[in-house]
Amino acid sequence: MKRRRAATWAASFATTLALTAALTHTATAAPATAARSRTVQPAAASGPITHAENDRVPEGSVWTQEYFPSSDRSGTELHADVLLPEGLAEGAKVPVILSVGPYFAHTGQTGPEGWAHTGPSARFQDFVEGSDLFAHGYAFVMVDLRGFGGSTGCLDWGGPGEQADVKAAVDWAARQPWSTGSVGMYGKSYDAVTGLIGNDLDQKALKAVVAQEPVWDMYQYIYSNGVPRPNVTGTAGAYNSIATLAPLADDDPRYQANARWEDTHPECLTENSAGYRIADQQDAHWTSRDLAKMAKGSDTPLFVTQGFVENNTKPEEMQEYLDNHKGPERGWLGQWDHVRGGDRVGDGRLAMGREGWYAETLSFYDQYLKGVKPTVRYPAYAVEDSTGAWRSQRTWPVVDRSATLPLGGGSYVDDGGASARAALAATGEPVPEALRQPSGDWDMEHAPAIEQAAPEGLTGNAARLQASGQVTSSFFVWSEPLRKAVRVTGTPQVSLTAKGTGNIMLKLYDVAPDGTAVMFDEQVSLLDSGRLTVDLKATDWTLAAGHVLAVEIGSIQTGSWRDTPSGETISVKGARLQLPLDDPADDIATGGDRSPYLDTYLRQYTVELPAGRPTFTVPTGGRR
Repeated sequence: MKRRRAATWAASFATTLALTAALTHTATAAPATAARSRTVQPAAASGPITHAENDRVPEGSVWTQEYFPSSDRSGTELHADVLLPEGLAEGAKVPVILSVGPYFAHTGQTGPEGWAHTGPSARFQDFVEGSDLFAHGYAFVMVDLRGFGGSTGCLDWGGPGEQADVKAAVDWAARQPWSTGSVGMYGKSYDAVTGLIGNDLDQKALKAVVAQEPVWDMYQYIYSNGVPRPNVTGTAGAYNSIATLAPLADDDPRYQANARWEDTHPECLTENSAGYRIADQQDAHWTSRDLAKMAKGSDTPLFVTQGFVENNTKPEEMQEYLDNHKGPERGWLGQWDHVRGGDRVGDGRLAMGREGWYAETLSFYDQYLKGVKPTVRYPAYAVEDSTGAWRSQRTWPVVDRSATLPLGGGSYVDDGGASARAALAATGEPVPEALRQPSGDWDMEHAPAIEQAAPEGLTGNAARLQASGQVTSSFFVWSEPLRKAVRVTGTPQVSLTAKGTGNIMLKLYDVAPDGTAVMFDEQVSLLDSGRLTVDLKATDWTLAAGHVLAVEIGSIQTGSWRDTPSGETISVKGARLQLPLDDPADDIATGGDRSPYLDTYLRQYTVELPAGRPTFTVPTGGRR
C-alpha cells in the first residue's frame, strides 16, 4: 500500500506550561476539585514534566505535548500527550504504544472530571500501571482525534478524516528521535476502533494492535439493516458534547485555542449529526466506514476482545473482519459486557473472568515491537462459551459443520408487539410495563443499558396464541430435542421470502426441558416483498442435550431499535437457518473463571417458552 509521509513541523514542539501564581491551587480549593488531585502543584515552567512536578503524570514517566498535521492536507492540527520513561538516556530509543481517540481531553474523558490542573489523561492508567509500561521500556502516546481535546478540525466519526488522523499519528510516532520506529496501538471501544483503522491502513511502522470491545463496522452501531437504533441521535449528541469540552485554565495557549475550535466552526457539529441520519448502508458515508470490509488482506498482528452478549459494541461483522484479516491473531472472547481485560466488578472478580491481561498484552507487544520471544505459550484464542467454561483454539470460529435448517413459514402482524400485548390482556393477566427506553447521551464508552428481553409472559403467550391459530406479533419454529450437546459458534444467518412491507425481527432461543428459554441471538431488518437474507450477531452458545432450539420471526418488540411498525400482516415462506456448529466434546480447556455478567444476562433474557411441535432437527456430532 502506498504510504504518503505527512509533512512535519520544522522542529518538534515541546510544550511549555506557563503557569502563574494565580493559577496555582491551594488548600482552599473546592472539595470536589481537590478530590481529583492528590497533591496540587503547578507543572514545571518548561520542558518535560515529571510526576514529582505534576501528580497527573504517571510515576516513572515524563510528559511533553506535541502538535503535528493530519495526513489529509486539510490543515487539521493534531495534539499528542507523550509519556516517555523517566531517565531515558539522551539518544536512547523506545518502541511506542499509541492510543488515538476522542477521550484524551485534559478536562476529562466524556465530561469535566474536576481536575485541579492540567495534565495527561488517566484513561489508560490501569494499563500503564498494570503492565509497568515505562519500566519495560515503552513510550505511551495519546493523540486527540480531530475536533477533540487539543486538536483542530471537524469530528468525523470513523470516517476518512479520522482515518487520516490515525495514519498521521502512526507515522509521527515512528519518526520521533526517541522512537525505534516500531508502533503498537492500544484501545477499548472508540480507541479500539482506531486500532482497527490502523490495521486496515496497513502501515509498515504499525507492528501490533490491541483492540478491546471495538465496533467492527460503524453502520452496525447506528442501524440494523435500515432500522435505526436508539443511539441514532444519542451518539451524535454525545460526541458533539465531548468535542465542545472547555480546556482547563492552565492549558497552554495553543491547546486552549484548538480546544475551542467548534466555537468558530459550528458547522462541525451540524455535519456530524447529519451523518448519523443516513440510513442507507450503501451510501458512501457508510461504505467509507465499513472497517470489516476494509480489513481484507490486512496483516498487522491483532489482539482483540469481544463480549458476545454485551449491549454496547456488539459482535456484528466481527467474523467478517477476522476472516478478512490475514495476520497473526490473538483473542479473548466470552460472555461479558463492555469491559476491559483487567476490569474487576464490585466484589473483586475479574469482569472477563480470566487472569493475566496485562502480562499477556505486554508479551504481545514485546513479541511484535521488540522481537522478544514469549516465555509463556498463550493460546491464540481463549474463548468462554455460555456455560462459563473456557477453551483454547487456534482461531475463531472453529466450525465442525455448517447446517442449513428448514424453518418453513408463517405470518405475523408488524405492530411492534401490540397484538400480542392485547391478547395477553384479554386473558386477564396483568400486562407488563414496556421495556426501558434509553435516555441521555450515548457514546461508545458509556452507552445506556437496555434490557432487550421480551416482557415476562409475552413470549410464552405468543407461542400459545400461535398454537391456537391466531396471527399476532410473531410466530415460532421449534427443533427436535438435541440428542447431544452442540455449540452454535460464529454468525448464524436466516434467509426467507416475505410478502408485505415493514420490519422483521429474528431471535434464537435455547429452550430447556422445563420450558424456560434464553434468547441468545437476534437481529432485525427492514422488509419488503421478496427474498431477504440477514446475518445475526456472532455468538458462541452451547445447547445442552435435551434442549430445543427455537426461532422467533416477527415484529420488533424491544426497546433496542427505533422502528416504525407498518401494521401490515407479513407472510413468510421458505425460511432457512444456516448454523455454524462445533462439537464441545473436542474442547481443549484453558484458564478462566465464569464471567460475572453471564449470570446477569441469563436473569435478564430468560423467559417462559414451552416447546411447540418440532419441525426441524439440529445435527450434532463432529465434522462432516
